[in-house]
Amino acid sequence: MKALIPIVFLLSTPVLADDQQRIEQSRHLAMELQQQLSSELMAAMKAQGLVHAISVCNERAPDIAEGLSKSNNAVVGRTALRVRNPNNAPMGEQKAVMDYFQARMAKDPNTVPEVLFTASNGEQHYMRAIPMQPQCAACHGSNITPDVRNAIAQKYPNDQATGFEVGDLRGSFLIRWLEE
Repeated sequence: MKALIPIVFLLSTPVLADDQQRIEQSRHLAMELQQQLSSELMAAMKAQGLVHAISVCNERAPDIAEGLSKSNNAVVGRTALRVRNPNNAPMGEQKAVMDYFQARMAKDPNTVPEVLFTASNGEQHYMRAIPMQPQCAACHGSNITPDVRNAIAQKYPNDQATGFEVGDLRGSFLIRWLEE
């Protein structure tokens, strides 16, 4: 397992003393999204195969993120430089963070960078890199079977999220905190 290296990356404001608590809350939400989605995907693959898992990801990932968002006064989700769902495209400073993650992981593939920053609109954002894992290669890798490729094309006609190798930056968890 790769080491999680905390990196506070500031785009517009200084770090506050209570940011460590926000980082911990953010990590928890990112891990919760990862665990819930992974659990449902693994169950779908085991029960009905990879093609079915694509439908589960398409339908359940937004529902899981929405549930976590509502119960935590935040917007919980994922983003990537190469997205499968265009609704997950990075906005503004998020793209800069993704570029930073990609450069950081290229220099040190054993890190999983994360950042907490205040965006230009005043919102606090947390992002944590999602490295490509072996179990993700069947749908996001370079050697996708024709039936899986067809299922992806049906659910995501403008898909850009294939051709990854294990260890590449696949995307990022994104927690956008709402004002309390």
